Amino acid sequence: MNFAKDSELLKLKKQRQNKDLILNIFIWISAGLTVGFLFWIIWYILSNGLQHVDWNFITDDYTRTGEEHGIFPMIVSTIYMVIASIAVAAPLGIMTAIYLTEYAKPGSKLVKVIRFCTESLAGIPSIIFGLFGMTFFVAVMGFGFSILSGALTLSILILPVIIRTTEEALMAVSQTYREGSYGLGASKIYTIWRLILPSAMPGILTSVILSIGRVIGESAPVFLTAGMVARIPESLLDSGRTLTVHLYKLTTELFTVDEWNQAYGTATVLIVLVLIINMLTKLIASRINKANY
Repeated sequence: MNFAKDSELLKLKKQRQNKDLILNIFIWISAGLTVGFLFWIIWYILSNGLQHVDWNFITDDYTRTGEEHGIFPMIVSTIYMVIASIAVAAPLGIMTAIYLTEYAKPGSKLVKVIRFCTESLAGIPSIIFGLFGMTFFVAVMGFGFSILSGALTLSILILPVIIRTTEEALMAVSQTYREGSYGLGASKIYTIWRLILPSAMPGILTSVILSIGRVIGESAPVFLTAGMVARIPESLLDSGRTLTVHLYKLTTELFTVDEWNQAYGTATVLIVLVLIINMLTKLIASRINKANY
């Protein structure tokens, strides 16, 4: 009887090991495919675009007549769009997350309404945001096709990402931090500002990274609100063309080999710009972590 029982246990153990092996193989294949596709896309763009990127391509102006093929106005417009969008969305998103995590009563109707709204906003197609921005900011508010209209539209677009990611980062901070601070007589504001936010800063910066990537990668809401003028905007009320809109414009009007080359070069600059922003933000997050601990 014992021999039969041991044999059955060994058989079950062998089956579990086989299942674990199959699952591990599937996980490694999935991870490998994900990383492989990422590196393949980056390699494909860089291998086709780096040869067309030089100092003149980055610093020159752009003219539709073909006299100049630079993307400097588009780089400036993209940077303006990112800074303006984050400047509006980040404070609103972080403050909303702080309220939901630290002040609001869990399970209250207001919390449910706010979370329902953020989840609904996250699921709306970006073209709808563009139509709203064109109707409200461009026409009703009178901002016209401008960097400001595009930035305000994109700030609404990225707001759910900042709120949800920041909220999760704040909830991940140990409750003992709060209890210890309150036990020593610290106020709620002091506890949040000096303990909770620094501890959650890596997660908050992650939300900013995701938002920056979303802003840089959007095209439909931008050309519906900021326009397509390929010039350096002198103010937030001027129209501008971001890199993604420029890339869209080039790929829909590919009449010559030179325009293909410009498209690959623009895509290369776009990828490098995103990678640089991600690395800088990660570096800042690691410095903050070291400073906190």
